[in-house]
Amino acid sequence: MPYRICKTFEIESGHLLSKHPEKCRFPHGHSRRVEVVLAADALDANDMICDFKAVKHLLQQFLDRWDHALAINSADPQAAFFRQTYGDRVIVFEQTDPTSEVMARTIFDELSRRLAAGLPDPTGYRIGAAVRVERVRVTETSSSWAEYGV
Repeated sequence: MPYRICKTFEIESGHLLSKHPEKCRFPHGHSRRVEVVLAADALDANDMICDFKAVKHLLQQFLDRWDHALAINSADPQAAFFRQTYGDRVIVFEQTDPTSEVMARTIFDELSRRLAAGLPDPTGYRIGAAVRVERVRVTETSSSWAEYGV
């Protein structure tokens, strides 16, 4: 049975779901909680999967880009307007609505890519090659979340 750790991040972000038939097709925001679960079959020399600080370093910059930003579908009729008006505070999802499910998969894929790349960690904490992303959960409201994982 593998060991698991969870690191939680909090971001404020907006989105609009252009495919949604009701109110969610309009811009609206959420206080999101992002939980990433990492797993390993064995502990490192420090008796950990990895230090939480290393996980934060690995993902914080990516998630900071989403904080106080608006996520949109590239196919939305107003995509060009939002890009021009808000610049880098607009996160564009190519041909797909930025649902919590899609966000969870995107974060999962990015974190997996960063782990595989073995990015240097200036904090001095190392993440071993056997550490893997098990799941990512994105909470949208106090009663609703979406999850992507293996």
